[in-house]
Amino acid sequence: MQTWIALLRAVNVGGTGKLPMAELRSMCEQAGFADVRTYIASGNVVFRSALPEREVVAALESPLAAYAGKPVGVLVRTAAEMAAVRAANPFPDAPGNRVVAIFLDSPPPADALEHASGRKHEAMALGRREIYVHYGDGMADSRLRIPAAKAGTARNINTVAKLAAMAAA
Repeated sequence: MQTWIALLRAVNVGGTGKLPMAELRSMCEQAGFADVRTYIASGNVVFRSALPEREVVAALESPLAAYAGKPVGVLVRTAAEMAAVRAANPFPDAPGNRVVAIFLDSPPPADALEHASGRKHEAMALGRREIYVHYGDGMADSRLRIPAAKAGTARNINTVAKLAAMAAA
């Protein structure tokens, strides 16, 4: 069985998409996933399953849509992929709470960063299926918009590291 990390999009962020983590754990267990653990209340769950990636996503999207009354984006990574995201952080000297990995379903277009708008002091880099952003001045006042990241979901590097560690345990 493979260890997976599922990242839900727009869950418990800014008052939208309320989903108690106990409910998320229950959905995962009902989908047949084993050793289900959540991390912070923003839609992060680690579990084991023999299903391939697309089937893991489908097994979560259906009950989530039923619960929320609308589609909820689900992006997944294996334990090894999450560790690789952490290791590939192009801003290793920056505070982990100021660097995010925006997780995508597929590789970002080569010109994704050229189409970003509202950039001030942010630094960006492309990853395998991620876009990394270092918010030098913090995220609160950033106006950065990256069209290629619209369907993605972001986690700061501290969270990426914790999820990688949970998945490795």
